[in-house]
Amino acid sequence: MIDSTSFALFVAASLALILAPGPAVLYIVARSIDQGRLAGLVSVLGIAAGAQVHLLAAVLGISALLAASALAFSIVKYAGAAYLIYLGLHKLFIEKINPAEFERPPAQPLGRIFTQGVIVSLLNPKLALFFLAFVPQFINPALGPVGLQFLLLGLVFTAIALVSDSCYALLAGTARSWLRTRPGFIRSQKYASGGVYVALGLAAALKR
Repeated sequence: MIDSTSFALFVAASLALILAPGPAVLYIVARSIDQGRLAGLVSVLGIAAGAQVHLLAAVLGISALLAASALAFSIVKYAGAAYLIYLGLHKLFIEKINPAEFERPPAQPLGRIFTQGVIVSLLNPKLALFFLAFVPQFINPALGPVGLQFLLLGLVFTAIALVSDSCYALLAGTARSWLRTRPGFIRSQKYASGGVYVALGLAAALKR
């Protein structure tokens, strides 16, 4: 159903994008620094749960779009490529890491941390737009149902993100004292992240 070469490229591109920290990672790291590894891992699960809502919404939307018009699906792909380039340029030239986001939040029960993680994910409209911009670049309608391809790729992306975010939680929870005084390690990665977004957007736009 999914071409092996395209799948390998999808995994590689997903790794490159996921390893660059964003708002969800800042939340996870902040929780881990404040309350340790367990709190960080619980926040990871909350973020992942919220992401599934965005994924399902994107799956239903793309499936309905292709059923209506193959041309419309192509338009979404090109719009997605443009959006990826925009994200990259925004990270490179506009986006700034706010040190205040890295400060210790008040301690919370684990159940509330999970719920807050879900809310952080749900209230991030960029996540929904990202699913619509990124995943369709690797879908081939000729290989099977688009909705199922989208769902499988989205779940793979979420699984990779789950592993990556967990590593951030474990690292931050283990090195709590050191990270409290060095938020710049996240700031320095924005340039690599921006470059990856731009490269993926250009590749998607030029792909036949």
